[in-house]
This record gives sequence, structure tokens and C-alpha cells, in this order.
Amino acid sequence: MSLHPVLHAVTQRIIERSRDTRAAYLAGSQAAMRQGKVERSQLSCTNLAHAFAAMPDGIKIHLKEAARPNLAIVSAYNDMLSAHQPLETFPTIIKAEALKVGATAQFAGGVPAMCDGVTQGFEGMELSLFSRDVIAMSTAIALSHQMFDAALYLGVCDKIVPGLLIGALAFGHLPAVFVPAGPMTTGIANDDKAKVRQLYAEGKVGRDALLESEMASYHGPGTCTFYGTANSNQMLMEVMGLHLPGAAFVNPNTPLRDALTRRAARVAAEISAQGSRFTPICEVIDEKAIVNGIVGLLATGGSTNHTLHINAIARAAGINVNWDDFDELSAVVPLIVRAYPNGKADVNHFHAAGGMGFVIRELLDAGLLHDDVTTIMGRGLRAHSQEAWLQDGEAAFRDAPAVSGDDGVLRPAANPFSADGGLKVLTGNIGRAVIKVSAVKTEHRVVEAPAVVFHDQNELLAAFKRGELEKDFVAVIRFQGPRANGMPELHKLTPPLGVLQERGFKVALVTDGRMSGASGKVPAAIHVSPEALLGGDIGKVRNGDLVRLDANTGELGILVDAAEWAAREHVQIDLSANQHGVGRDLFAGFRQLATAAEDGAMSFAHPLWAGR
Repeated sequence: MSLHPVLHAVTQRIIERSRDTRAAYLAGSQAAMRQGKVERSQLSCTNLAHAFAAMPDGIKIHLKEAARPNLAIVSAYNDMLSAHQPLETFPTIIKAEALKVGATAQFAGGVPAMCDGVTQGFEGMELSLFSRDVIAMSTAIALSHQMFDAALYLGVCDKIVPGLLIGALAFGHLPAVFVPAGPMTTGIANDDKAKVRQLYAEGKVGRDALLESEMASYHGPGTCTFYGTANSNQMLMEVMGLHLPGAAFVNPNTPLRDALTRRAARVAAEISAQGSRFTPICEVIDEKAIVNGIVGLLATGGSTNHTLHINAIARAAGINVNWDDFDELSAVVPLIVRAYPNGKADVNHFHAAGGMGFVIRELLDAGLLHDDVTTIMGRGLRAHSQEAWLQDGEAAFRDAPAVSGDDGVLRPAANPFSADGGLKVLTGNIGRAVIKVSAVKTEHRVVEAPAVVFHDQNELLAAFKRGELEKDFVAVIRFQGPRANGMPELHKLTPPLGVLQERGFKVALVTDGRMSGASGKVPAAIHVSPEALLGGDIGKVRNGDLVRLDANTGELGILVDAAEWAAREHVQIDLSANQHGVGRDLFAGFRQLATAAEDGAMSFAHPLWAGR
């Protein structure tokens, strides 16, 4: 089928907008290529001796030859977090498989992996977004030894995969394979979990009941099973061609999961400069791959966090993406997946119904994805319209199901849940923001109510407990941007706001902070830019101002006289309480450098974008 005209137009606009920076990025990647020689061939004998002193003698022999590819393993393993605990065994599997195909592999370095689920609502969350940039820099340090000819990146959750990918793109001349761990098996129903959270917020059940419910949901190794940022990451890696087909949602500690990890090692060797089909990551992540990522996000109702992460990833590859691109694509990309919080199913249910192979095939056939891209499987995204299965103990690939196994979870593009992707850009006299409406009922998509202003999410929670919010209102929570306090997620607000909405009140949230990928049913204008600390007009809002949020028309504004609005001064507050404790002292430089949300909220000054 021919390409959809909007997809074509948006892609061409991104290509033109990015022409200079993309050319500079590709030139730098090309200059770093070794033209078939192994990376370590440039090192002196002393350097090399340091790099494999601890290796077994058999591995040393191969590394001394300076002919076989050496694969880097960069991992986010830790055993506190369920999503990353399964990665413990992956390096051993990869090293053994690499030897079988004439390569070697070394554990190049670890990167931090923090969990928004653990830090949600607490001070540590103010480090969460910046952890993405720390991971990118940690990845660069791991690869800086110039010992590696391809890399396997082991990571799953919210900031980890974007950070790994940004770091990988800094080494654009190296091939990259991303290796997921998979979701945990299904626990209690998501609706049941959400109900207990609301009852706890209302004081109707105690902490013991809440903890039992949460433990029944988060109960074993693997990613949380709702379709939040972590699982949106896995979707992105698949639709952008950096995963093996069907790898995203295979449960950990299963024969197929281990077989996919072995196959990933073989593919990494194959696409190295010494392999049969050299495929550096600079050729995989181009403008069309980025557009494919946006389309995948929209079609599956993925996390709003990726309106930051995709932009940051794109910039790392010299590509300039903005929210208008998301908005225009959202108008024509159908929503074909309903997974919690946009539905009742979890990712295991989605995977069983047909999964990513079904999604990719449907979107390709509808002209809504670029097929003419390079992936780790070769040329063409069509290879990723397959699913993985176990054949004689090894990972093999076959066509995804022709028909969805459950059309309440997964539908063909010709019969979607909605005709659009459910993500909109809001603009008005407050600034620019994004809103995800795929989980918001139609009757809640327009809210016009007085503002109640807060400077901390705990202020709203306290007001709720005091019974002061039993009314129509728009919660304006400001000084939550990257420069102010690291742009924490405010998911802790979802239960009380959900309670008030269910009681019949018109409620909405407007903030320069973030919401969790698990949020959705309460209308939330998030990532408001410019943020309050940088003089954004969200800093002019006063208690009682009439706010209009219209997700249908894309309007976000304060309904006051224009002259009065222009004359108002921006509120200034004392942010010293956000600067210390739980490691926040160490991130002062990150806060000072952070770019706007629409530019990816990046805390390092990328040379490609100097002066832009």
C-alpha cells in the first residue's frame, strides 16, 4: 500500500529540518569507522594487555589475534528491581554464544537502573529523568575503551532504554542490538489494583490491604505488566528495528527468552564490521525510524514520557523532532491496542493476542510505517511483522497471526478502537503542553473550572484529605519542570483526582511536570513549556482563575482579559528544599543545563545543537 500522505509529509519535513545536524552526525560516525578492522587494532600492546588481562587464556588468544569481532555487553542489571533482575544470567549466555560464532564478548560496563515505581511520590523521583542522561554517559564510558566491534544493550525500564540508546548513538559507527528481559507473568487484574488504590486514598482500606494488593500485582521477575513507559520502550525498540522480531514481551526465565538472548549474540556478531552484513546503528536510527517510533507509540497508546524521550533520542542522532510532528501523526494513526491503562488487558494478553508482529504488519499494510528502513535483521521493517517461537530449542521466526486473538485488546487498522492516536498538543496563553486522551472518556475531555494552584504534589494530597477539593477545579502544579526539580512524575495524584472525577466533579491537571505512563483517565495537560522557573506563563496563574482545557480543539488557557494577563508578574518561590537530600545535591549542574521538555529535557549540551 502507498505511504499515507501525512506520514510522508511529516517525515519529509523532519528530514529537511534536520539536514545540517543529521549530516554532521553521519560524518562523525563515518569518521570513526575502522573500515573492516577490529576496533582494538588501534590500541598499543600496553593498552590491549590491560583490556584482557583478566580473560581466560582461550579468550586471550582470540583477542590477541585482532581479527575476530569483540562484542560489548552493557547492562542495567540489579537484583532489587524485578525488570532487571533476569539480566543477571544474560552475559554468560551471550559470551558462550559469541564463541560459537567466532566472536568474543566482554562485559563492558553497567549502568544504573532506578525504578519510578519505588521512588514515585518521594524525593528520589527528582533524579529519575536525569538518570536517563547518567545512563547515556555511563554507556559512553563503557564503550570508550575502543575494544568493541558491536554492542548488546541489556535494559528494560523507563529511563534505562532511552539512556542506553542515546549512549549507543554517540558511537554511531558501532552496530547495536537491544536485548530485553520481558514482562513478569500476569498478577491480579489491573482494575482490581486501581480500585484498592482509590479505596486507600479515600481512607476506606488500610495499608495492609494496599500492600497485599500491590504484591499480588508486582509479584515476580520481569517488567510490570501494564503498558506504561517500560513496556512502551520495548515496543519502540521493536518498531525501530533494534530488537529481534517478537522479543519484547516474552517472559523471563523461559526457554524462548534464553533462545532469543542467544540469537541476539549471533546477530550482533553478524552485523559487526567483521560479520556478513555490517549494520552500524547510525544507519538504523534515521528520520524514518524515528517516525516509525512515533507511529508505534500512537497506535498502541504508549507512554507520554516518550514525547520527551523520542525527541532526545532523535537529537542524539542529529534529528530534530517536535510535538507538532506527534500531533499531526496522531490525527491519522489509529489506536489499535487497548492495554492498561487504556484498557483492561496487560502486555501478556496483548502479546498472546498477536503482539508487536501483528501491530507492525497492520500499520505497514495501512501505509502508516516506513518499510524502507534498515534494521538489525536487514533491509525492510517487514521482517519485524513476525513473532518468535521455539524450534528445536532455538529462536525462530514466523508470520504474526493473521487475525487478532482478542479484538477487545488488539484490532486491525481497518477497525481500530479510535481513528486517532489519542495524543494531542495543547496551546494557549499558558504555553504548550501534551495530553494523552486515549484513556480519557469523551465526557471528561473538556474541563472549564477555577484553578487551584499548588507548588508541590503533597500540597494537593493534603488538601484532598482535608476535604477541600470536593468541587470542580483544575489543579495547577508548577515548578515541577526539569530546571526546577528534575521534572518528577506526579502519578501519586492519579488516585485522589480519579476519586473526585468519579464523584461527579469536573477535574483536570495542568503541570510543567510529568505523569506516569500508567496514568490516563483524568485529563492532564503535562510538560507545560516553558516551565515556571524559566518564566513560563504557568507562573502567572492565580487561584480562582478560570482555566479551559479542551482536548478536542487543543486549547489550554486562562480565561482572563488579555491586558490583565500581560500585566501580571510571574510568581517566584523558594526552591531550596528541592536542592538537597537523596542525592539531589549532586544534580545541581543537570538542573541548570536542562533543556525544555519539547527539546527532550536533556541535561548535557550536545555539540550538534550548539547555538540552535
